[in-house]
Amino acid sequence: MKPDGGTFPATRYAQSTGASIAYQVVGTGPFDVVMVPGFPSHLELAWEYPRLAHFYRRLASFCRLILIDKRGLGMSDRVPITELPGLEQRMADVRAVIDAVGSSRTALIGVSDGGPLAALYAATYPDRTERLVLLNTYACRIKTDGYPWAPDAEEWDEFQRVIQADWGQPLFVETLAPSLANDPQFTDWWARFLRQSASPGAAMALLRMNAEIDVRAVLGAIHVPTLILHRSGDRINPIGGARYMASQIPGAQLIELEGDGHHPWMGDSAAILAEIQKFLAGDERNLVPEQVLASLLFTDIVESTGTAAQMGDHRWNTLLETHHTVVRAEIDHFGGREVNTTGDGFLVMFDGPARAVRCALSLIDRLAELGIKIRAGVHTSEVELAGSDIRGLGVHVASRIMSLADAGEVIVSSVVRDLALGSGLTFSERGGHTLKGVPGEWVVFRASHPA
Repeated sequence: MKPDGGTFPATRYAQSTGASIAYQVVGTGPFDVVMVPGFPSHLELAWEYPRLAHFYRRLASFCRLILIDKRGLGMSDRVPITELPGLEQRMADVRAVIDAVGSSRTALIGVSDGGPLAALYAATYPDRTERLVLLNTYACRIKTDGYPWAPDAEEWDEFQRVIQADWGQPLFVETLAPSLANDPQFTDWWARFLRQSASPGAAMALLRMNAEIDVRAVLGAIHVPTLILHRSGDRINPIGGARYMASQIPGAQLIELEGDGHHPWMGDSAAILAEIQKFLAGDERNLVPEQVLASLLFTDIVESTGTAAQMGDHRWNTLLETHHTVVRAEIDHFGGREVNTTGDGFLVMFDGPARAVRCALSLIDRLAELGIKIRAGVHTSEVELAGSDIRGLGVHVASRIMSLADAGEVIVSSVVRDLALGSGLTFSERGGHTLKGVPGEWVVFRASHPA
């Protein structure tokens, strides 16, 4: 029961790769909207704070609003702090909830830490994303070359020190919501919200994981109508990051709003709600996409020409049949889509980089048991759909990256390494390389099973 005497929306659970993901559905509007939250998050406790409850009710007045707790937080299944899920797993969790409520196309609202996840989902599944709203969020969590609008490593370490020392207190209120710093109703609720969202250890682990988030390479692959809303005085994510994202996402609209409250329900939420309603109810619709973000896996048999000559046609063809059978079984197991096969090589498309890398590593192990040595390369990029085939520079990059691998190796681009955050995979740098026919220098990594 809420303080105002009402009841909570029913909390339900969607199953996603071994975990139960909590969600609520509010309203019956003409289109579906998924709110991808930042940190902290707790579905039922959220309704106990009047400002946040009002924000949700107002959203739900013009749509069917789908609220979630991300894996490891709030009412969703908790996970070991050494196994907090990365962006790819959380993207799969969002899709599991969307499937559970029977939605085929949704709008996504990504708030704060939920922004990179919503952006990745929109780029990967444009056919299922009607529109994208990014609220007070960021593209890169830690200050780096080309992205100065974030805390540096030293400041991030200080955040962790405060959490370790004082978790359970109303932390960071002066930064998140200066206008509410002296409001005991808010500070008492906020402290409880933090405690029930995550344990101190989970909060620390989440900060360590978030420090690795970098979706800058994804932004140019977003082709759904996108609105970026950002308060000019946000002290968590400075406005410069929003302007950067607007410059990188094709056709994105940026609206800068007054105020310093980090979460959208803090401060003047009416202005944010009005812009969201106008954008989501607009006439412009997302058409069936021709371009998507995909993780591409190239494989081939090492020294195949010499092996074929040594074995003779009959034995070589038998080995190829065995190879193809194993590869296709592993592709199916890891949820990939075979794009084409050329002789002894495969091009496979995945909707997540970690699954592409795991498939490659499994293929190397399985085929080695049969005496077949392969190499593999993985790259995540925007590609153009052409019937059952795909086109684009990313295809050539993935092929060239594979050519850098030795027998038994999986070589990946830096984009794959960045987006496989939280996967548990190990990446060791292999230095910068010039790829034939591809401009610039490319830093690549050798992928391996978790240590």
